[in-house]
Amino acid sequence: MDKVSIWINGVERKFIIGDAQGCVKPSETLVHTLRDRLDLTGTKIGCDHGACGNCTVILNGDPVASCMILTADCQGAEVTTIEGLEDQDTGELSILQQAFVDNSAFQCGFCTPGIVMSAKALLDKNPDPTREDIREALSGNYCRCISHYQVEAAIEDAIRRMKDLRAKGEA
Repeated sequence: MDKVSIWINGVERKFIIGDAQGCVKPSETLVHTLRDRLDLTGTKIGCDHGACGNCTVILNGDPVASCMILTADCQGAEVTTIEGLEDQDTGELSILQQAFVDNSAFQCGFCTPGIVMSAKALLDKNPDPTREDIREALSGNYCRCISHYQVEAAIEDAIRRMKDLRAKGEA
C-alpha cells in the first residue's frame, strides 16, 4: 500500500492509498478527499469535470480544479482551501473574504469559494493586478447568478485594503 502526505491548510494529513476500507482509492480526487474525509466542505463540487471552477483550491501556489487532481498524486503538496484563508486563531475572515462580504460579491454563494481561491492565487503572485489580470484569473470560474462586476469590485477593494496595510507596515 502506498502512502501520501499532504499539507492541507498548514496541517500535515496522511493517507493510505488502496482499495481496503478506510483507504483513499487510487482514483479518488482531491475534492472528494477534502469534503468526504476531512469535512472541508467549503470546496464545492459543481460539474466534477474541471469546467466550472467551483472546486478551486490552491495547490503549491497555483489555482487548480481539485476535481481533476488525484489525491494519490499530491504527495508532499501544499493545499489551501477556503477554510485556510481565515485567521486560524480568531476565525476572522481574510481581507479578501471580507471584501467579498462587504461588496456583496456573492448571491447563492455556491461558486464563491472557488472564485475567492482563484483571486487569492492571483493576489499571491501579483499584489497589484490590472482589471484584465483579474478577469483572466477568474476565467475558469463559472457563476450563474452573480455579476462578475461585483466580484471585480470586491477584489479591487481587497487590493486597496492590502496596500493600506502594507503602507502602515502591518502586512
